[in-house]
Amino acid sequence: MANQIEVPELTGFSALRFLWRQLTSMKTALVLLLLLGVASVPGSLIPQRSQNPMAVREYFSNNATLAQWMDRLSLFDVYGSPWFSAIYILLFISLIGCVLPRSFEHFKAARALPPLTPKNLDRMEFHSRFAGRGDELAQGKVYLKKHRFRIREFEGAISAEKGFLRESGNLFFHLALILILIGVSLGALFGMKGEAIVNVGERFSNTPTTYDSLTFGKLFSDGSLTPFSLQIDNFEAKYDLVTNAPQDYTLTVTATDKPGDTPVKRIIKVNSPLSFGSTNVYLQANGYSPVVTVRDKKGAIVLQGPIPFLPQDGNLTSIGAIKVPDSTPQLGFVSSFLPTAARDAIKGGISSFPEALDPKLLFSVWQGDLGLDRGIPQSVYRIDTSLMKQIGLDSLKVGETFTFTEGSITFDGFVPWVNLQVVRDPGKNYALFGAIVAILGLLASLFTRRRRIWIRANSDGSIEVAGLAKNAAPGLEREITEIVEYLQKERR
Repeated sequence: MANQIEVPELTGFSALRFLWRQLTSMKTALVLLLLLGVASVPGSLIPQRSQNPMAVREYFSNNATLAQWMDRLSLFDVYGSPWFSAIYILLFISLIGCVLPRSFEHFKAARALPPLTPKNLDRMEFHSRFAGRGDELAQGKVYLKKHRFRIREFEGAISAEKGFLRESGNLFFHLALILILIGVSLGALFGMKGEAIVNVGERFSNTPTTYDSLTFGKLFSDGSLTPFSLQIDNFEAKYDLVTNAPQDYTLTVTATDKPGDTPVKRIIKVNSPLSFGSTNVYLQANGYSPVVTVRDKKGAIVLQGPIPFLPQDGNLTSIGAIKVPDSTPQLGFVSSFLPTAARDAIKGGISSFPEALDPKLLFSVWQGDLGLDRGIPQSVYRIDTSLMKQIGLDSLKVGETFTFTEGSITFDGFVPWVNLQVVRDPGKNYALFGAIVAILGLLASLFTRRRRIWIRANSDGSIEVAGLAKNAAPGLEREITEIVEYLQKERR
């Protein structure tokens, strides 16, 4: 009977060590990286609660059962879900456990001398033997040093090696991925991003109540907001008269770093944000806010001021909703603003140029329940007219008034608005530096060829030259040929 091999029982420590080796293998890291990319896909296809709560609400309204299951799977908050975080953390651990030991080993190998010359050089690649003159080792040493080889001399032979940059680039690429993950993690934990539409002439303070949308990192709080404020003084947009394309946007503000500081005039452009420490203020978008005055049937003013409208095309044809909840009955105006009014045979009223050269306000008047007291979020640019009745339809130029059964509306003018994006991302520089290092490391890994070359002077006076290319990199045959020709060249 054959001897049976007894397999020792796997202890708890051995099981943990096995799991750690599996987790920190390069194969696992690649699988986790692929899973992270696949896990990010739902976040780009499904509306996220932090970015578009209105679209999420529509999901629940149209298909409540499916939306509930999607919500249980955190598909409306993909990047903050437990399963996405688990993949992210496992990838982070896997890369560290895989790359750091390899980096230490590579550092030791880079400082070590090249291996000794093999006994049987004729088994190496592109072996060449020729009669020598006696100075080939000295000449070979000069040639190899000139071409940046590391050299080791031993018993009438030279061992040379170069191309360690290939492995260095590979390691730097993976180390850079870790740095990018650290940068993204810092932004997710300690960063914030908010947007606010502010009319020219108004003031913006960096407090939560002034934002239209605001997202905090996991470890960010209201008290961490930089206490700056901006007075929006002027916005100037320049457009090409032929193509209507924007040429330049310039936002002039009066900035105050913190209460008590002296206000300072600043300029914000699209690619030139205003910085307050680690917080940057970007000019994100622009549009128009028609200024209207709405009166009830008794002549009392129930609404007065600028109403931001949302641009729909490059010529800033804009839509908006003028909601008057304080009138009895409640009034709503489903409206469009045309900066330079024109008429299209198919689309109807449009804007032919983004600058306000001939502004016009188009609207339909509705009365009834605006639905503001239902506890359901509404878009500020649209009106739910399901419980309302249309009582009027007209258009106005600046200074004109339209009177209807329940009151009147006057188009007083317009003011530009700007969309400010306030971002604090403490990990941005780490991620940027990591991306640059990753690209450089990848280039070094792809275009550096690692190889070893040996030259030996035999006792019979012959010279042997051979080499070995790692990863079957091309070009070794040509390099061996050049070395042989150099060594055979007669010198005076």
